[in-house]
Amino acid sequence: MKSYFLFAESCLSLSHSHAGTSPDVRGVVLGNSLLVGSRSGADVRNSPAVSTVLPLRRRAAGVELEAFLGLRSLQTLRLARNRLKIIPVGALAGLPNLQLLDISSNEILVLLDFTFRDLAALQCLIAADNDFVFVSHQAFSGLTSLQELHIDGCNLTAVPTEALTQLGVLRSLRFHCLGLTTLPNYSFHHLVRLKVLAISHCPWLETLTGNSLFGLNLTSLTITHCNLSAVPYVPLHHLVYLVHLDLSFNPISHIHGNLLGDLLRLQELHLVGGSLLRIGIGAFRGLAHFKLLNVSRNLLTTLEAGALQSVDALKTLGLDNNPLACDCRLLWVVRRRLHLDFGGQSPTCTTSLQLEAWNFLDFSDAELPGLLTCRRPQILNRKPQEVKVDQGHTVVFYCDVEGDPLPSVSWLNPLLRPLTPTGRIRTLSNGSLEVRYVQPQDSGTYLCVASNAAGNVSLAVSLRVRAFPSPSRFKGWFSLPSPAPGLEGNLKSPV
Repeated sequence: MKSYFLFAESCLSLSHSHAGTSPDVRGVVLGNSLLVGSRSGADVRNSPAVSTVLPLRRRAAGVELEAFLGLRSLQTLRLARNRLKIIPVGALAGLPNLQLLDISSNEILVLLDFTFRDLAALQCLIAADNDFVFVSHQAFSGLTSLQELHIDGCNLTAVPTEALTQLGVLRSLRFHCLGLTTLPNYSFHHLVRLKVLAISHCPWLETLTGNSLFGLNLTSLTITHCNLSAVPYVPLHHLVYLVHLDLSFNPISHIHGNLLGDLLRLQELHLVGGSLLRIGIGAFRGLAHFKLLNVSRNLLTTLEAGALQSVDALKTLGLDNNPLACDCRLLWVVRRRLHLDFGGQSPTCTTSLQLEAWNFLDFSDAELPGLLTCRRPQILNRKPQEVKVDQGHTVVFYCDVEGDPLPSVSWLNPLLRPLTPTGRIRTLSNGSLEVRYVQPQDSGTYLCVASNAAGNVSLAVSLRVRAFPSPSRFKGWFSLPSPAPGLEGNLKSPV
């Protein structure tokens, strides 16, 4: 085996004329002061590829123009872990068959127009762990075969949307460390063949605008180690071919019911290390292919069967490292424990003194009915609440409840429509109902409904509002200014 030695003081040059390397070199690695390649010439046609090792005296800080000219057969070029700050236009000329280029772990600040114009065969570009502040609009021009792009942009304040329009056949895009607070509308709308999008370690990214993923037809979406406080339901709803969704390590507190049903082919959801307090009933309704749910390392006290389209379809469940309350709501998990893959980390009880630290696999079928129990809600004070009040006053109705688990309390208006915590007639956090500045049309019967996994119970209360006297009865009152109140606070009539 013949070795070629290159002592690079500051700039790389591996062209055939400079280094004497064979034009049949298939791969070159320049990183950690070591360049490794393989070549096959006429003399080794029937032998395994010959390894060529070229030690570098120090990490390269630059690349000369036409540095690789003559290496027409080169398919892999790794320039990672050097000190490159820029790649000059033309530096990558002469590599018509290059398929993989790795320029990660350098100090590159800018990708210039037409940097990769000669790499028509390139399929994978890895540009992670650099210091990009700008990606020029024509930076990716010429990459007509590129299918996979990895890029870090810790100093980028915007998605390089214009540059990405050059990548018509891109199938996988991985962004790392973008300095964004919001993902704008139409960020990737020209990437019609993109199937995999991964965005990670963007600590300021809080929201995805409604059309941020417009034009995409993804099968896999990863948004991890960001600052999302809610599942981005609206941007996701058109992704009907999405199979894999990972929102791990975001401070998401709830997965609400009936908002993911458009993701018809979704099979996996990962939300590890978040702030999940609750997964609502019907959260995964309509997801007939749903097989894997990983919500480990959150703040969940339970996961009810009603959250799923079918408990029998679920094959893998990550529920460990949650403060689980072992009651009847988790009975379905324990009953299916031998058919579920817990990923090597079985859930344990943490909030029950009786069952604290019990592993789900420790239960026997005979023990289940007596251990995992719930108690129906009870309304503590069923004394009739029938209020008659003059128009304009404020009324509060009370509904004190108990049960195990603690019941949720909701209120229905006289038309049996749910009331919310906002508006003039609103529910309070303690389970009460407040009617402010009551009006005659507020009269009727209101219903308090207390519910938990063991059942529900209701209490009816009555409100009757006396309207102000008709204005016609006060004819002439408003022709004079209102008199001042007397000492007793009553209004005096005009003479």
